Amino acid sequence: MTLAQFAEGGLFAPRKIADAFRTTSDDVARTVGLGKDAVQRKDRVRSDKTQRKLREMVEVINKVEPRFGSALMAYAWYRSEPLAGFAGQTAMQLVKSGRADDVLEYIDAVDAGVHA
Repeated sequence: MTLAQFAEGGLFAPRKIADAFRTTSDDVARTVGLGKDAVQRKDRVRSDKTQRKLREMVEVINKVEPRFGSALMAYAWYRSEPLAGFAGQTAMQLVKSGRADDVLEYIDAVDAGVHA
């Protein structure tokens, strides 16, 4: 999916992200380590922290979507598949703990044929 499909008014829109992944805005907030207020209150949705967390999740999912054939399947992978070399943590757990760059590097390494 393109980033524009997740955006509204130049910002990542939790409702659009939730619709794309057939879930709720509250669930999207939990998957990136935010409280539900962060995706319900306009001032919180616009905050740098909320936008950064949403962007990180979308970047990871967009990067693996071609591998899985759909954004929905990529979202399922993001939430549930333990990553080798990260003590069994999922991409979601790593993004929640501020390690989105590690997840993106892992995906690049796997795509390059390096087994993590």
